[in-house]
Amino acid sequence: MKMKKEKASSITRRNFVGTSAKALTAFLIIPRFVLGGKKPDGSSYIPPSDMINLGFIGTGKQGRGLTGAFLKTGAVRIVALSEVYKDKAQLTIDSMKELYSKNTQLGTYAEMPVYNDFRELLERKDVDAVVIATPDHWHAAMAVRAAMEGKDIFCEKPLSLTVKEGRAMVNAARKYDRVFQTGSMQRSWAEFRQAVELIRNGYIGEIKSIKVNVGPPPVKYDLAAEPVPAGLDWSVWLGPNEASVYNSELAPPTSKDVFPNWRNYREFGGGMVTDWGAHMFDIVQWALDMDHSGPVEVIAPDGKDHPFLTYRYDNGITMTHEKWEWGNGILFTGTKGEIKLKRGKIETTPVELAERVIGETEKHVYNSENHYTDFLSAMRNRTRPICDVEIGHRTASVCNIGNIAYRLNRPLQWDPVKEQFKNDAEANALLGRPMKNKWGIKM
Repeated sequence: MKMKKEKASSITRRNFVGTSAKALTAFLIIPRFVLGGKKPDGSSYIPPSDMINLGFIGTGKQGRGLTGAFLKTGAVRIVALSEVYKDKAQLTIDSMKELYSKNTQLGTYAEMPVYNDFRELLERKDVDAVVIATPDHWHAAMAVRAAMEGKDIFCEKPLSLTVKEGRAMVNAARKYDRVFQTGSMQRSWAEFRQAVELIRNGYIGEIKSIKVNVGPPPVKYDLAAEPVPAGLDWSVWLGPNEASVYNSELAPPTSKDVFPNWRNYREFGGGMVTDWGAHMFDIVQWALDMDHSGPVEVIAPDGKDHPFLTYRYDNGITMTHEKWEWGNGILFTGTKGEIKLKRGKIETTPVELAERVIGETEKHVYNSENHYTDFLSAMRNRTRPICDVEIGHRTASVCNIGNIAYRLNRPLQWDPVKEQFKNDAEANALLGRPMKNKWGIKM
């Protein structure tokens, strides 16, 4: 797909395709989707000249699922993959072939290269955007380089392993004028949008407290060494990190259809505080209209006044990381009611609020009903998508400063403007991390 500045050449190419097709109709049958026009259901086919070309970096369980999500939009071609574990790349290719065979209206599968080094994929001029679905320790190094190469970016959540890496991703996206969607797809789900608009419009009054139930923070990597399986380039999997021993919990074989547990170890991820927290703290940030800011204090559990990790916003609202009735859920408590929220479920007090229609003259938030088509639309229009890189960075920062408070086991004062802790050199030292020179980025 070509951007607006190349619109004229795109039109010329489309005209050429249309003209050539007419000349050849006597000699061959051309699939309807090649010519554009209308499908039987009234929706439009997208001709090849208008398709968006994607490159996928990371084809594990999450990446494999994303290939299906994007292909089902009918608006993309996947033209290249980058993966350091050959079996996983092949599994993803097989799943794409199966999807095409069952959904012939989407077109047909075309063979594509698989690169061990993602930089080779970034060098391809036919790649309009990349989808990054690697472990968190790779996100910043890949996203910054993708922006420099002129690629738009869809990057999985949590956006970054550290606060400084997240800010570097924002800076690169802005410098190179890239469209950047964070994979926090709950923002494109109706139940979360409903809760946010109820809160923004004051239906449960002033928010007094928020409980977020996600799992624990990460621990230091301590798993036993196992033989590196054939087809896995372990040194490249580690990338920016110092050498660590391989264990199948980090990169399980394809015979185990599970999400890997690298996310539980601070060298690679942020535990469930970032893994599920990047979903649930994200909705809190959205509801409180804090997408470009964050809390001003985070207090580690002390067994006394603060039995749970506690965040405080400048307006006095407190948010705790604690277990309550719903796993991976949020409980908003206000002066006039409450909202219980999780994937696929919303319960409110008063009860009728769950299905309340928010009026045209009331406050509304960005309405996206499909996270993937929203990204593609933003690419075409050169606008910011529903979960722009700044939003993803701010949510990841909430998670990351919480993990720092857990690690240091004491209260921390946070400045969301400067993105630093106040008068705390030890805590500020944890806002970044060492990266191998080969993969270092400007921070």
